[in-house]
Amino acid sequence: MPRTPDYSLLELASVREGDSVATTLANSVRYAQHAEALGFKRFWLAEHHNMEGISSSATSVLVGHIAGKTGRIRVGSGGVMLPNHPPLVIAEQFGTLACLYPGRIDLGLGRAPGTDPVTARALRRDGLGAEQFPEDVARLQNLLGPLQPGQPVKAIPGAGTNVPIWLLGSSLYSAQLAAMRGLPYAFAGHFAPRLYREALKVYRENFEPSEQLRQPYAMLAIPAIPATSKDEARHLATTSYQRILALFRGQPLWMRPPVESMDGLWNPAEEAGVRDFLKLQIMGNSEDLRRQLDDLLTDIQVDELMFTIDIHDPDKRRQALDILAETRSPQTDSDATIN
Repeated sequence: MPRTPDYSLLELASVREGDSVATTLANSVRYAQHAEALGFKRFWLAEHHNMEGISSSATSVLVGHIAGKTGRIRVGSGGVMLPNHPPLVIAEQFGTLACLYPGRIDLGLGRAPGTDPVTARALRRDGLGAEQFPEDVARLQNLLGPLQPGQPVKAIPGAGTNVPIWLLGSSLYSAQLAAMRGLPYAFAGHFAPRLYREALKVYRENFEPSEQLRQPYAMLAIPAIPATSKDEARHLATTSYQRILALFRGQPLWMRPPVESMDGLWNPAEEAGVRDFLKLQIMGNSEDLRRQLDDLLTDIQVDELMFTIDIHDPDKRRQALDILAETRSPQTDSDATIN
């Protein structure tokens, strides 16, 4: 492979069992600051609702908080679930963020609700849902673009900020839409790995240049457990196993301490489901991670990797970034990039 893609992070502001949300968000800030010091490119926050154990529901608020506590790293949404919000509100929120933190804000958009059906109905505008997604993306692009003569509805702030819009997805739909609109695309391989090859291929083969982007730019999100050894990584990974198991069972998603063994905590069908969910997970020391990344990237082309790292101990989670950063190859002036 010619080079390692850029590295970024996806954050759910996961609450450790027994911790407060305030403590969780303070740990997220330190995590983002450490990532910035190591040269990670982006720090995105994911919108979820009505999920005990995840505190990133007010996504735009957290984007501003993290951006205000860092100085260079790009901060954004991974993503805002657009069916939950009027495009004007999102344009005003992210337009304001772009004015406060120029050149550092990303707006990643998803078309899922990020929650259960009952909560989705409580959030959603009457009669609208995912079927409105293409039109809402177009409205957002117009609201964040230059003001037009006679434009009746304006995002103030927002108009003229041209906040970079990304489309996120776990199927071929958003890959096709991102290609058609000439937008950067991120595939959610951290929880839906099945179609990552096909989606990335569809996106690149069908990409049409736009004012925002002249050539395709693709990101793949994957889970990672960087550690000092394979044995430590296997131990730390039981935290993520317990969370996915809780998700399957409809239980609270508190981040629990690692355990010596998952035996007795899951049945064979649940184990198979969890491992399939985390099929793209990489783990081990820097050499192990590098080999696994080389294998992953042999048959796909991505410009950026976005990692989710579910490790219970905040100190070990920051240490994991040190280990992951060791796998980066030197960049050259000719390397493709995007803001």
